[in-house]
Amino acid sequence: MAALFYEPSTRTRLSFEAAMLRLGGKVMGTESARRFSSALKGESLEDTIRVVENYADVIVLRHDKEGGAERAAKVSSVPIINAGDGPGQHPTQALLDLYTIRRELGGIDGVTAALIGDLAKGRAVRSLAYLLSKYAVAKIYFVAPPSAQIAPDILAHLGEHGIAYELADELGAIVPLVDVIYQTRIQKERYTDPEELARVQQGCYTITSATLAAMKQSAIVMHPLPRNDEIATEVDSDPRAAYFRQARNGLFVRMALLSMVLSH
Repeated sequence: MAALFYEPSTRTRLSFEAAMLRLGGKVMGTESARRFSSALKGESLEDTIRVVENYADVIVLRHDKEGGAERAAKVSSVPIINAGDGPGQHPTQALLDLYTIRRELGGIDGVTAALIGDLAKGRAVRSLAYLLSKYAVAKIYFVAPPSAQIAPDILAHLGEHGIAYELADELGAIVPLVDVIYQTRIQKERYTDPEELARVQQGCYTITSATLAAMKQSAIVMHPLPRNDEIATEVDSDPRAAYFRQARNGLFVRMALLSMVLSH
């Protein structure tokens, strides 16, 4: 497995590497491809893929531009796994999120979820919303400041699949209604306008012990990680805090994915 990461990663890269090693394979690659590969010399992504495919049976790619994985797949003779493409999609994160919801709650059908935070630039919530549309979920709440709200293409997709949703900029009234609180961080690295970033930071939310007190006892708190200050550390000891179990689930889901891809 060749891991080409043009953006920083801890959980995704290491869980893919651990998954491949546990399956008996080997790994190679770089965690900073923009700085430590021929991309620094001006080599195109397509040319990089055409070279790396000669050395590996599968390529796990995280690219800094939306659509990077699709570009790579068009020229590659080996499978490309999208490990995140800029603000676009993060499909393997969504797979492990679905697995976590099913494992924690016993199923996905009938679940009500609140996706919270920087929804405009967060790829994890985009992919999760797409995959939730494949199930009979009860409702999805998108909770964000107006300038960081989910993109229209996601809402159009949910509408086409008959999924009920609601946009909100206040969290308090929604907390008691949901089975899943899916918190996300502000994607600071994707903002070029300091004023826009400040508006998003001012309008976002922190999960605290007060949030836990208002939640259902059966509900869970998830986060794709890394977190900054959007979930207080006091939440970590609550059994409903599922985010570290969620991260561990990434290993199992990625083992399954690699096994499926390499068995063909």
